[in-house]
Amino acid sequence: MDYFLTEEQQMIVDVARQITEEKIIPVRAELDEKEEFPSAIIKAIAQADLAGIYIAEEYGGYGGGSFDICLALEQFARGCVGIATSFAANALGAYPLIISGSEELKRKYLPAIASGEKMAAFALTEPNAGSDASGIQTTAVLDGDHWVLNGTKQWITNGGEANIYSVIAITDRAKGPRGASMFVVEDADPGFSYGQKEKKLGIRASSTRELIFNDCRIPKDRMIGRPGSGFITVMKTLDKSRPGIAILGVGLAQAALDEAVVYAKQRVQFGKPIIAFQAVQHLLADMAIQTEAARCLVYQAAKHIDAHPEDMSKASSMCKVFATDVAMKVTVDAVQVLGGYGYMRDYPVEKMMRDAKILQIYEGTNQIQRNVVGQALNKEYTA
Repeated sequence: MDYFLTEEQQMIVDVARQITEEKIIPVRAELDEKEEFPSAIIKAIAQADLAGIYIAEEYGGYGGGSFDICLALEQFARGCVGIATSFAANALGAYPLIISGSEELKRKYLPAIASGEKMAAFALTEPNAGSDASGIQTTAVLDGDHWVLNGTKQWITNGGEANIYSVIAITDRAKGPRGASMFVVEDADPGFSYGQKEKKLGIRASSTRELIFNDCRIPKDRMIGRPGSGFITVMKTLDKSRPGIAILGVGLAQAALDEAVVYAKQRVQFGKPIIAFQAVQHLLADMAIQTEAARCLVYQAAKHIDAHPEDMSKASSMCKVFATDVAMKVTVDAVQVLGGYGYMRDYPVEKMMRDAKILQIYEGTNQIQRNVVGQALNKEYTA
């Protein structure tokens, strides 16, 4: 469908598609097999001036919004969700600075992220705090001119590869959710180290590690926002970033559909291509309908978030749930269309199916997102 993109937006799509075709697709299987971080591709994205799509021009970025970064992420996800996740997590790590950071922090860190000189990561999840973000145990205690952090963050995307980490920690446990604050931690800060790289079902090109804080000392001015505003920043960050995860599902579903259609036109059984059989046509038709519906919802949600940043939660959660559920279904159906070949690593759809599952889990499980939508409906429909 024609989504009436501006000339600048079409340029983002074209550049991202070129990177996907020339840089990502040729190496995606190798990076997946070796579980290797795509450093060269992330560098190529930065050289194409796409690293700062979502960062304001005054800090060296393009000045775009959620919709603009979604256009790039959709193309990258067509090539590899693991690689696209590495790029998306960079934005996730930068959003707390954009949303709540002081002018000094923004000028110190955002230009380096926008240029691709440095990468960012977002550190919320802990061994006992996943969907229940209020269960975090990591603490930050003020000691003179420094904050001292202690605790462990788990399953952090870009862990060990990023230079800048947005980290939430408890600064006043007596205040409950209002006692959490957000900080910037740099990779070279004393007392900060990494756990081993996790071995995952999918998105294997993406780096996932523990972050370990053992009396990690950071300067006092590295707090993002006000003391106690950490959870507000986290919620706003996730609301702003979830369309990016949703669009990964759209790009992945489109890639799986493309592979399935091409195969169905080439595979001959009973003397004719299998796409001539109604059973296969209906399967492919449903895949196409669901993918386009997901694209429509994500695009509109991203535009809504750009226009109404004060009203993000419901639209953000709706598009994340729908598009990632579609990605899971469409990739499973693509494997079915390819049959035995679809189950083999020689064909890309088995990787696509493995990659799809995490989209329903990270940045808020789809069950939690349904809670968010349900709670919003409860507020909207009063007796």
